[in-house]
Amino acid sequence: MNLRARLGVGVVALALTAVVAGGATIAMAPVASFDAVRAAHVASDVPLLDRHGTVIAEVRTDRRERRLGWTAIADVSPALRAAVLAAEDRRFATHPGVDVRALASAVVGRIVGRPARGASTISMQVAALVDPTLARRDHRRTWQQKIRQMRLALALERHWSKDEILETYLNRVVFRGELRGVAAAAAFVFGKAPHGLDDAESLILAALVQNPNASVATVARRAARLAAAARATDGPASTVSDDALGAAAARLDAPAVRTGVADLAPHLAHRLLAGAQAPVASTLDAGVQRVARDSVQRALLALRGRNVEDGAVLVVDNASGDVLAWVGGSGALSRARFVDTVRAPRQPGSTLKPLLYGLAFERRLLTPASLVEDTPLALAVAGGLYRPRDYDQHFRGLVSTRTALASSLNVPAVRTLGLVGGDAFVALLHDLDFTTATESGEYYGPALALGGADVTLYELVGAYRMLANGGVWSPLHVTPAADATTGSAGRRVLSAATAFQVTDILADRESRSTTFGLESALATRFFTAVKTGTSKEMRDNWCLGFSDRYTVGVWVGNASGAPMHDVSGVTGAAPIWLEVMSYLHRATPSTAPLPPAELVAARVTFPSEVEPARQDWFVRGTEPAARALAAGMVRIIAPVDGTIVALDPDIPEDRQRVPLELAGTAPGLRWRIDDADLGPAAGLTLWEPIGGTHTVALVDADARVVDTATLEVRGGRRRAP
Repeated sequence: MNLRARLGVGVVALALTAVVAGGATIAMAPVASFDAVRAAHVASDVPLLDRHGTVIAEVRTDRRERRLGWTAIADVSPALRAAVLAAEDRRFATHPGVDVRALASAVVGRIVGRPARGASTISMQVAALVDPTLARRDHRRTWQQKIRQMRLALALERHWSKDEILETYLNRVVFRGELRGVAAAAAFVFGKAPHGLDDAESLILAALVQNPNASVATVARRAARLAAAARATDGPASTVSDDALGAAAARLDAPAVRTGVADLAPHLAHRLLAGAQAPVASTLDAGVQRVARDSVQRALLALRGRNVEDGAVLVVDNASGDVLAWVGGSGALSRARFVDTVRAPRQPGSTLKPLLYGLAFERRLLTPASLVEDTPLALAVAGGLYRPRDYDQHFRGLVSTRTALASSLNVPAVRTLGLVGGDAFVALLHDLDFTTATESGEYYGPALALGGADVTLYELVGAYRMLANGGVWSPLHVTPAADATTGSAGRRVLSAATAFQVTDILADRESRSTTFGLESALATRFFTAVKTGTSKEMRDNWCLGFSDRYTVGVWVGNASGAPMHDVSGVTGAAPIWLEVMSYLHRATPSTAPLPPAELVAARVTFPSEVEPARQDWFVRGTEPAARALAAGMVRIIAPVDGTIVALDPDIPEDRQRVPLELAGTAPGLRWRIDDADLGPAAGLTLWEPIGGTHTVALVDADARVVDTATLEVRGGRRRAP
């Protein structure tokens, strides 16, 4: 700049200085209120709150810069306040927003050719931070912008207090790289809250303000000059040593690590906080969440060496549907720590069996005392023969439905699926909001009874909560705002009587002992109903159960789908379930539900080689009579379940018949195919086949199903639509 230009600039600047110094009135610019500026502050890291307002997780939603919550001036270290004022505006306490002395000095310096130096006060810098029209162009402001900046600074001083101006400055100024505001600078440089900054750290942050991206050496030299000035005036930082400054400056080169950040629910936080600009309240309970998370990690550490690294827990309040804990993974123990396995579709193993038997009870096809066969079974499927076996590779012959469900026997479950029909069971799953079960019953085949359809832990917990609530299903929710949309009535999926019968079986320790023994991780000191499940090749194991107040679901496995080594539901997921459920009821009892009015208790006597006599629950009118007990030894021997009959087109259809035969005898037995009654079941019965797939049923005098078999007829006439 030549001398003439310098003089022109100087004249304008001196005139401005004279106006300010002389107290002339400058029209005040409109200024926002301090409260409005503070309220408009949006943190880049949005917190997730539990039901009590405790921060349980944070998610960064703005990648441009790092801003934390607004920090009140009272929560900023006095050392930092003093250091910033010494570095940026030593006469902050006395000037009216524009420092006339500094401005005049800067003007004189420009006239005589000294290096440019700033004359902006903190008030002027705040004006630039809150007014978007004062953004710099090519790192310089025009004279028009400078005039507006001073006018706005004077207006701020008239409407705001000095503390409010300094507080805004400390929350809006850039300290280093992407770190805006004292909270972010203190956290990501020194791992502290703003109130904990010491003298050396405060000098380093104050030195950063002039040039946030300066080298560590440059920042250290400027901080040393600030310390020397403090020593000359006996200021607050007068005792800071060069070694302390060097150590503090070295932190600028260290990775930004923020300590003390809540990370209890990272998976749910990412689900709820996407796009959020303000804290989000959830239904989670920090205490329950912490216990559930720690239980998963302890259990997986105990299983180290068995190729298992992932786990998930979902805890729900039965009455409200509030999700109290959402543990989507095992954290650092997993190589897929960002996968939310609460919502990941997996094979459920035996955890669908309570719903399957519930459907059979609902349709009066079975009762808890019905006898079903646990004997070798081979069913024709597309890939050949399907031969289900129990976990222990043994068969038990005739067993009651109660024992079959409580002890999780596989063959009786497959037979029960044939009884109710695959499509009917899929329809029930849809009623329970299993959105991942998208195929037909025929597609899944008999494996559906043992977990052939992928489901999620979230869906399973919702279904088991339905049982806990007497057959009424309603959605789960994770935010209080959901209350207004989900409602509390829900919809009835199973009758209260059916839900009670299934619950009573799942709570029956003695009936479960056939497979699990009397003492296991499924046994609690208070009322609970619980079921485990293990998918094929031990890729997933589960434990789902409920008390009178809570439903808890646990999954253990590998997010990759890799099989575990000898880890079942009772050894993998059940210990976690037991620990979480015990915590929930550490000071609160859990009582069994009362039977609905339509149920009656009746004593059941089985053949001596089957099971001991006991009392069981029946819908009124379905309790077993003496003839029904005899019918328990009756079964279909022809057709064999899964038989395929191919009709010969060269033989007249009226000459082709399918024989129906039974073993055993009982009064009043009749044959039924699909919905058609074929008459008494005595001796050999011949049925004229109709093309399609059929269910052959043997029913007693009270129309209760004694045994069933599936039959496919290929060729011939078709059933009328």
